[in-house]
Amino acid sequence: MPPTSEPGPSTLTPLAELVKKSAKRTRAVYGYEGDGIDDGLAQANKMKLAAKLAVEYRDVQVLPPILAGQQAGPTGPKRPTAQPTAGGAGAGVKLIGGPGEPSTSTSAAPEPRELVKFRHQQGFAAGGGQAGSKLSQALMRKKEAREIKPVYHPQWKLTRVISGHMGWVRAMTVDPGNQWFATGAGDRVVKIWDLASGELKLSLTGHISTIRGLAVSERHPYLFSCAEDKMVKCWDLETNKVIRHYHGHFSGVYSLAVHPTLDVLCTAGRDASVRVWDMRTRANIFTLTGHTSTVADVKMQAADPQIISGSMDSTVRLWDLAAGKCMTTLTHHKKSVRALAIHPTEYSFASASAGGNNIKKWKCPEGTFVNNFVGHEAIINTLSVSDEGVMFSGADNGSLTMWDYATGLPFQHLKDVPQPGSLDAEAGVFCSAFDKTGTRLITGGADKTIKVYSEQA
Repeated sequence: MPPTSEPGPSTLTPLAELVKKSAKRTRAVYGYEGDGIDDGLAQANKMKLAAKLAVEYRDVQVLPPILAGQQAGPTGPKRPTAQPTAGGAGAGVKLIGGPGEPSTSTSAAPEPRELVKFRHQQGFAAGGGQAGSKLSQALMRKKEAREIKPVYHPQWKLTRVISGHMGWVRAMTVDPGNQWFATGAGDRVVKIWDLASGELKLSLTGHISTIRGLAVSERHPYLFSCAEDKMVKCWDLETNKVIRHYHGHFSGVYSLAVHPTLDVLCTAGRDASVRVWDMRTRANIFTLTGHTSTVADVKMQAADPQIISGSMDSTVRLWDLAAGKCMTTLTHHKKSVRALAIHPTEYSFASASAGGNNIKKWKCPEGTFVNNFVGHEAIINTLSVSDEGVMFSGADNGSLTMWDYATGLPFQHLKDVPQPGSLDAEAGVFCSAFDKTGTRLITGGADKTIKVYSEQA
């Protein structure tokens, strides 16, 4: 058999033609006439963009009705017109995304603050909307507190200085009839003064140590006093004599309070206990224990908690008078709590200590913390609140501050001027009380004088 001749290099078909022929055959098999090659990449990109717009800009794709109305007005430059929607001529103007792109938003005019609400739910501090997280709620409360404007209060001015005591004036109370006030001092004498003229009406002697607390009953002609001699005395103001003693404290008694509706007396002192007494039988109804240091101040009110005590152990305790037990212990203060004040009409009270953020407001009955009174950096010895919403704080260094009780903002700072002949260190304020009209403030201090401040018209 003769050998076959192999084709030479010149007879081979070029590779480009083979590829082209193969592509034509593939198109003929898998394609159809008149259709160009489409790999679907453009459609996929379009769908991806539409989905991304729908997810990320869902809340702001449609112009809010308020802005649409502003744009429809005659003033200002006009924007390009867009396709009208069911929401009105301008209410459905798309801000993001073209007319041909699909959108998941079905409502024509959603809420104008959707993005704000979304930010609140995520914990961001955006203005307006409804706060959803703890952080956002706290920031909104702080912002609201900053925005609250205090009610206008007139300025206060020193109008009278009364001398007569031979020791530090440590206790004070005002007659419910607003005719006189009583003071107690380190000279062991209780003095009763005429409120209008400032004249001395009566001196009551009987204690053998510094008098630390005074209270007048609103329903009886009784004046109660307590002192560092462990004695609690009940004075009959019709005969000006002591008619009862309440024995039981193991050390000095620093504070006392009378219940406004019950015949009950409450005392507290250096033995870290709060004692509740039957006013008439002198029986010790309860001995409330729990504080670990001197109880510096105690208050009573008709509603629960009926007894509130502040102690040198830096706690405030709320007591249930019916059960004789502690309801709540407030541990927010860093240093010893020296003064308490109950608002006459509002269901709240304030407590004061030393150091920063040393005056705090609380809401009854749970003792919920409301806010700090910032601006009086000193050891606060006394607090008083009037019906007009004015709170007074007096400090150991002689600084006095008048506060708007509702907002916790100070509106006046004063300085106690010691009596001529006294040391500068004797400028401290130990006790204070507003009269029943709320227009006069009486303070007692370390310079042995009583000062009367009046509201300026």
